[in-house]
Amino acid sequence: MTDSWHLSFEAADMQVDAIHAFLAQSYWAENISRATVERAIAGSLCVGAFAPAGGQIGFARVITDRATFAYLADVYVLETHRGRGLAAHMVTALHDHPELQGLRRWMLSTRDAHSLYSSLGWTALEDSKPFMQRHFPDVYKRADR
Repeated sequence: MTDSWHLSFEAADMQVDAIHAFLAQSYWAENISRATVERAIAGSLCVGAFAPAGGQIGFARVITDRATFAYLADVYVLETHRGRGLAAHMVTALHDHPELQGLRRWMLSTRDAHSLYSSLGWTALEDSKPFMQRHFPDVYKRADR
């Protein structure tokens, strides 16, 4: 906690409208529906960053079995609050969370935050050959969603 913001893991504190508003404009989840954001939050361990007045200014979540694997996703800080270390604090809080200790592997995907994650101990895949994916980059843009 600092003088200007605090973190929370409480599901009831997550401001779904604020989270959805950011994610729906992000490069990785453009046009995501509010219902999909609600399901994603419900199925994840989330941390939020909050301004003193209570507004949500940052968010991050981990999709995990809490035993062997975690996938870090949807990390963001509102532009007016960037440059204060909030993203690093949220990710570190997730790293340190008691339910996420002893995991064999953490993964993430980022287009532009490699320096943030490398400063927190993350490394690029040395050999991506064992990893495969099913990727649907335009799924939130489909009319049937």
